[in-house]
Amino acid sequence: MNVIYNSPNYHVVEYPGHGYEVIAKHVARGAYFSGETADRFREYLTQAAADEASIESVDEYLGGFDEFMNQPAIYH
Repeated sequence: MNVIYNSPNYHVVEYPGHGYEVIAKHVARGAYFSGETADRFREYLTQAAADEASIESVDEYLGGFDEFMNQPAIYH
């Protein structure tokens, strides 16, 4: 498990070889991406890092997934 992105609005964890978990902090909900969706997600994140994308632009991209974030985030 690797935390690969953390902003005031989103938290992204990579589970190498398995997928990604994205948490929307503002609604305390998350989603898990695997398979082809995870591959496309990884491509975006790799390109965003190479382009030194701003937090605002990455958060805007992640906001496009808000409707899929239906799992409650439980903090320990």
